[in-house]
Amino acid sequence: MATTTRPAPADRARGVRAARGSRLRGRRDLYTSYAQDMALLNTPGKRWGVGAIVALGLALPWMFVDPILQIFAIGFAYAIGAIGLNLVTGYAGQVSLGHAVFVGIGAYTAAALTGDVDGRQIGLGLQFIVALPAAGVVAGLVGWAVSPVFARFRGLYLAIVTLGLVFLGEHIFKEWTSLTGGLGAGRRGAIPEIMGWRFDQPGELLGVTLTANQQLFYLTLVLLIVFAVLARNLARSQVGRAFSAIRDRDIAAEIMGIKLSRYKAIAFAVSSFYAGIAGALFYTVNTQIDPASFGLLLSVQYIAMVLIGGVATISGSIMGALFIAFLPFITRQAPILFPFISTDPSLRDGGLINVFQLEAALYGVLIILFLILQPRGLFGLWLKVRNYWKGWPFSH
Repeated sequence: MATTTRPAPADRARGVRAARGSRLRGRRDLYTSYAQDMALLNTPGKRWGVGAIVALGLALPWMFVDPILQIFAIGFAYAIGAIGLNLVTGYAGQVSLGHAVFVGIGAYTAAALTGDVDGRQIGLGLQFIVALPAAGVVAGLVGWAVSPVFARFRGLYLAIVTLGLVFLGEHIFKEWTSLTGGLGAGRRGAIPEIMGWRFDQPGELLGVTLTANQQLFYLTLVLLIVFAVLARNLARSQVGRAFSAIRDRDIAAEIMGIKLSRYKAIAFAVSSFYAGIAGALFYTVNTQIDPASFGLLLSVQYIAMVLIGGVATISGSIMGALFIAFLPFITRQAPILFPFISTDPSLRDGGLINVFQLEAALYGVLIILFLILQPRGLFGLWLKVRNYWKGWPFSH
């Protein structure tokens, strides 16, 4: 009679560790355990790539002048908001045109909490380390509060309803002068001061003198990495899979037991939280908040970031945000090559179109071109380049 012997506990533990860590030689994409498949950086290429990007990010402040660093800092703030919009629109499939309102709520919350107590507008004089998360929480709570209304619609109707929120928010921002300063006057953005250290003023750290833009660059870069990792983990979690199921077929998702209203509310709340953080950071770098800034154009800019970067990808959101952040810088150089483009908004120098009109038109043109020619955006282009070199010299 044949007998079987159970492996000792130590042998079983070694087997589990081997299953988690082993890879077949030459088959890097073959996973032998669920832990390998769910790892955040599940291939050597990703680990090396992320390490190289972080190293490059730390070196950039010593490679570029301050005006370029400011554009990078604005791009990083944009990217946090774009990640939030991608979570609700790309991952959960809920098209939202109301992102500008939540950006504005975050910007004014942080400005009011860090503002001067004796100033003309509302100010509590708190630290930035309190104001920044509070900006996200307040925006997230507003997103959670309006989500029951949004959850009743989908598709085009949902886009129209969220568009109405933009007009409502824009009106409130213009009329609430004690908070916003009113149209044309505005107020100062959040003051980035933590424990007496001002990130918006030159300072010396560990014997190295840093300019204000270098410090704001590092501040926004670190926050972008933190929020990108959190969003990536959320997308891989049970909540993220519920988002994808709702996006792909909401009726089937409900039949499987996914509570649509609950997960749509989570999607809107998380997206609004990210928008609030982005608003607080953007106007920390940009210093001045104008109530007219939170209109439909800002929502279109965020939609452009998601579509140009790539829908339902965290990396694509960052690519799209940096692309949109550098777009004004690129259009300002256009009059050098094309004399019919003017830098004068009134076109008194005989130009056919000014750089501001060109910039607004490019948002629409780029959205159309990417949807037709490259639906997966810049992230899709990167995948094509990566797959070409992975298969080289037999790529076809």
